[in-house]
Amino acid sequence: MPLSSEKQKLLILILNKPECLQALFSVLVELGISGATVLDSEGMGKILAQDIPIFAGVRNLFSATRPKNKTILISLHEEMIPLVAQAFEETVGPLAEPGNGIILSLPVELIKGSVERS
Repeated sequence: MPLSSEKQKLLILILNKPECLQALFSVLVELGISGATVLDSEGMGKILAQDIPIFAGVRNLFSATRPKNKTILISLHEEMIPLVAQAFEETVGPLAEPGNGIILSLPVELIKGSVERS
């Protein structure tokens, strides 16, 4: 039988400062979060500006974007989201400033398999 997903969220963190990953993980462990998936990623703007010649003219629009970032996926209880968001901003800087990152959450409909709960 699947684990209950009641009040579980998938928290997606786009970390535009990969050099802050270890510091962020240290804070997450302090919050009791011991499981996350980290994906190497890059934004659409970087791909358009560098890899598709027709969009080379927009390169200046994306000059502040970083070439690579990390996408972090965490399944956790919804009450943890404000704590993680605060920790994220304290680690990488205010999310209102471009280039620091993005946080979003989605409802979890099903959890199946070996999952550590936060």
